[in-house]
Amino acid sequence: MRSAPVSGLLPLLLGLRLLLGGGAAAQYSSDLCNWKGSGLTHESHRKDVEQVYLRCSEGSIEWMYPTGALIVNLRPNISPASYKHLTVCIKPFKDSAGANIYLEKTGELKLLVRDGDRSPSRVYCFGYEQGGLFVEATPQQDISRKITGFQYELMSKGIAADLHTASAPCRPCSDTEVLLAVCTSDFVIRGSIQNVTNEAEEQESVIHVGVNKLYRQKSKVFQLTGETGNWRGQIKTLLECGVKPGDGDFLFTGRMHFGEARLGCAPRFKDFQRMYKEAKDKGLNPCEIGPD
Repeated sequence: MRSAPVSGLLPLLLGLRLLLGGGAAAQYSSDLCNWKGSGLTHESHRKDVEQVYLRCSEGSIEWMYPTGALIVNLRPNISPASYKHLTVCIKPFKDSAGANIYLEKTGELKLLVRDGDRSPSRVYCFGYEQGGLFVEATPQQDISRKITGFQYELMSKGIAADLHTASAPCRPCSDTEVLLAVCTSDFVIRGSIQNVTNEAEEQESVIHVGVNKLYRQKSKVFQLTGETGNWRGQIKTLLECGVKPGDGDFLFTGRMHFGEARLGCAPRFKDFQRMYKEAKDKGLNPCEIGPD
């Protein structure tokens, strides 16, 4: 990321200070997780800066007809002392347009997402302490078809590192990592690979999984299908991991990220049974789960 030119941005920040100093009320979202607004509420000759306050660990921003700027304040319901352990990730909507997104801290602005960037499925992450989100509308001849929007998630730095270290999903997990994943993952299933769809543009592979046993799922990614009466679902991983359809059962674990299941540790099920039995015999298994 590089520092943004100050032309056009500092007047907006100064305008915000004057606006708040003059006793004007900041604009709050009625939904504590999501905000949806319109630039048409601004007078055409003014460059308003609107404050948005959100209190959830995940949600979305949708700004129609963007004019002026937004300052997005993410204030999760945890102790402020814990903020330093958080990572913020944002994922722009596929057709998001009409504004640049910056990191702002003590008046310094760094470009995070440029208006018009069409990188498919791109996710941008930064430490909570690095600053807040400043969204500035770009000059447009016609704003009638512009909508700037993105999803956001806040997570612990350890989870974010696992999700966004390029090599992590491809490296085989150690026995200890598998046993911990079973206890802490958003989903844990025993299943087989039915098919793999490669998405070259997004540099991802979609693993189509037939579920033999569902141990846990945070969201309803794996569902009972009406035609066959079997449980099925999809898990995403990096294309470079080279996942192929194959015989046999695996133990699939992973995290939910922007509504999608992301692959974590995935040993062959017979290997997991061995790991679990050895750890249980020694009293070292971190949690109980039926391995059969």
